[in-house]
Amino acid sequence: MQFLQHELAYRLARQRLSRRDALRAMGAGIGAIGLAATLGGTSAATAAGSPLAPKLPHFAPRAKRLIQLFMPGGPSQVDTFDHKPLLATHAGERPALVDRKSLRNTKMGLMPSPFGFKKYGQCGKWVSDIFPEVATCVDEISFIHSMHTDIPEHAGGILMTHLGSLQPNRPSLGSWLTYGLGSESENLPGFVAMSPRAQPRGKGACWGNAFLPGAYAGAYVNIQHMQPGAVISDLKSAGLSREQQAEQIELLTKINQLQLARMEQDQNLEAGIHALEMAFRMQLSVPEVFDVSQESEQTRRLYGDSEFGKGCLIARRLVEQGVRVVQLSHSIDGYDIAWDTGHENIVDGHAVLAKACDQGIAGLLRDLKGRGLLDETLVVWGGEFGRAPTSEGAKGRDHDHYGYTVWMAGGGVKKGYSHGATDEFGLSAVEQRVHVHDLNATILHLMGLDHERLTYRFSGRDYRLTDVHGHVVHDILA
Repeated sequence: MQFLQHELAYRLARQRLSRRDALRAMGAGIGAIGLAATLGGTSAATAAGSPLAPKLPHFAPRAKRLIQLFMPGGPSQVDTFDHKPLLATHAGERPALVDRKSLRNTKMGLMPSPFGFKKYGQCGKWVSDIFPEVATCVDEISFIHSMHTDIPEHAGGILMTHLGSLQPNRPSLGSWLTYGLGSESENLPGFVAMSPRAQPRGKGACWGNAFLPGAYAGAYVNIQHMQPGAVISDLKSAGLSREQQAEQIELLTKINQLQLARMEQDQNLEAGIHALEMAFRMQLSVPEVFDVSQESEQTRRLYGDSEFGKGCLIARRLVEQGVRVVQLSHSIDGYDIAWDTGHENIVDGHAVLAKACDQGIAGLLRDLKGRGLLDETLVVWGGEFGRAPTSEGAKGRDHDHYGYTVWMAGGGVKKGYSHGATDEFGLSAVEQRVHVHDLNATILHLMGLDHERLTYRFSGRDYRLTDVHGHVVHDILA
């Protein structure tokens, strides 16, 4: 170790040692996670000067943390939560109301939902039979039936949902939130993105930091195999003890700080310092928080046995430990837009997907409420757009960005409430319309942030999540 110190000191004196060279010289094998903490017994939540130290919101928040349950591929609103009985009355017809040029198969007529709907809760909400467990939670949910977005294409729609932009070079919602609020977690990232199996289309852009400092990037976790010690690759060193790693990190941090002082400012170097330190801390905390066997059998039954259900349980464990944002995407083997199976077969595709996530979602809402966490945790469910009420082939539906449903629960929203409406057949938002920019503005507002004030100057201009758009949907606030 002493020889290594002398060697690095010599190299640093001879030339400016890059972070990459230093990492190579140290042999550090714990991968960059893009999030911060400090050594010496302090944490991301307490360290002075840490980019993830908790920050004051613009005003009193209604929610402290966010869980985003993302359904990539476009779940059909008229087959889930937006009941349209007139589809059966006018089956096979193609009224002018749904005859829009951007819909393919324009000769296909209206297709009734193949699923039954029933009323649930004191609010009397109609819910499809494919979501029987979520249906029992409707008195906790605020439904937005008048969502609309800019483009009916998956990659663009997903980017718009997460970034507020069709370009993949903007910071994600979770990154903006950690930038604005910091983290309450000591040894875990402030923003964690998860999925079983495939990553959603757009991949790293969906949880990326873009031009924000690297400390605000999300950490991605594949939860398919559910091995707590292996959910993040290269988390532990195979050949060094924790004490030896601590010595190496301390030395490397000092060298990087010398370089940083010389260069005055270097976001990449600063992010590298924070990433290495957080990765060191995560070696103990990550296996523990992802080990769902620590939960009681009763709690595990509450969430069910599906991969998505276990992801919901992990999401609760993460926010309980102070993680600011958790993004859980639904996926199936080799397919990054799971709900797009609706093109061919709404009957089988949507029924299977709903069954895989229904109990987990309901379990999450019940568990959060039972632990007193729902009032300060905002849960958001939805996809990048919906599906048309007209048929595509025999059993499928095409994309529909004109009108679809997203719902929210907990964290300051009204309970048992429905906002806005689509037309009588469920194609287009016609009442109290809500754009994706409005939804993101509302999420920020619930977390105590003004979307017009949360800005970052880059390349000569001030950027924000909602760009120059967006209005808070005050009607859904409790």
